[in-house]
Amino acid sequence: MKNTAAKLWKTIAIAAVAAVVALAAVFGSYGIIYTVRRNAEAPVEARSYSGGSSDKIHFLNTGSSDAVLLESCGRFALIDCGEDSDNPRGLPGLDLEGYEDIVADYVKKVAGDSEGKSTLEFVIGTHAHSDHLGGFDTLISDPDITVKEAYLKRYYEDRIAENEVEEWDNQEVYSQMIAAALDNGVKLIQDLDDVSLSLGNFVLTLFNTGEAEAGKRVGENDNSLAVLVEKGGTKALLMGDVNVNGGVEKSIGKQVGKVDLLKVGHHGYGWSTRSAFLSATQPEIAVFTNKPEWVTFSVKFRLAMNSHTAMFATGEFNGIIAVLGDGAGEITLLKNIH
Repeated sequence: MKNTAAKLWKTIAIAAVAAVVALAAVFGSYGIIYTVRRNAEAPVEARSYSGGSSDKIHFLNTGSSDAVLLESCGRFALIDCGEDSDNPRGLPGLDLEGYEDIVADYVKKVAGDSEGKSTLEFVIGTHAHSDHLGGFDTLISDPDITVKEAYLKRYYEDRIAENEVEEWDNQEVYSQMIAAALDNGVKLIQDLDDVSLSLGNFVLTLFNTGEAEAGKRVGENDNSLAVLVEKGGTKALLMGDVNVNGGVEKSIGKQVGKVDLLKVGHHGYGWSTRSAFLSATQPEIAVFTNKPEWVTFSVKFRLAMNSHTAMFATGEFNGIIAVLGDGAGEITLLKNIH
């Protein structure tokens, strides 16, 4: 009798484990991103939007790279500029699809005046990885685009993990951006601790502005800036590639508190967006700068279960515009932006 009961419980336990595995497989295959849409309407076609707000955050579809255009009161700024087509050292791992022309063309389309000229009040490079800085040299050098100021932390190759130094092009994209800024009369700001920025109705705060520590080698993502964009009572937190190393992500979450929109750190990969950070920020809306199927399951799961966040990916909608209304937390999402 005891053996029969033991076998029964063993069968039940195996079945329960199998059910959990099957459920995880379903969520992994289809993605929680398609099933959890709390407190946010599905994005609507940009051309059908008739709202009056001119305060927008444009998340461009640049594969698994970042390019975020800020727009407020007819003024524009750009945070990161997408992956580029350059492969200066001919490394196989850097033979990547570039989006520099897509970003430049989008800036000219959205921010262009009657003569086809565009002005960016400032640009921010969050950190020296090509999927964030890569397109800046092309954009800054474009004769139809004027960039007034560029904000960029200093990059020290002797403070970066050796595998990145040997196999990535951090130094090249960093140097190319600086050269383009200097060649085109762009004011370059690299002391960022006391920087205060505004753009129309937006107020921007930079986080993780301290320079890499001498004598210590870290991944460049550890040095990534995060940017808080505020309009009245609405908060949008753009996390760059900030990760959990050194407690930076957790510290930012505590400082910022609850947000309405989160640009998920590091494109939704698993070493960012941990539970402590989400417990502090509780985002209503999350945007992945990635294809939805490339976002790590654990990140989707934490967003769904910890903060019940509505999730959207630029690769799913060919870009997303978040329109910030005048009411606190009032955000409308638009799709198909380029």
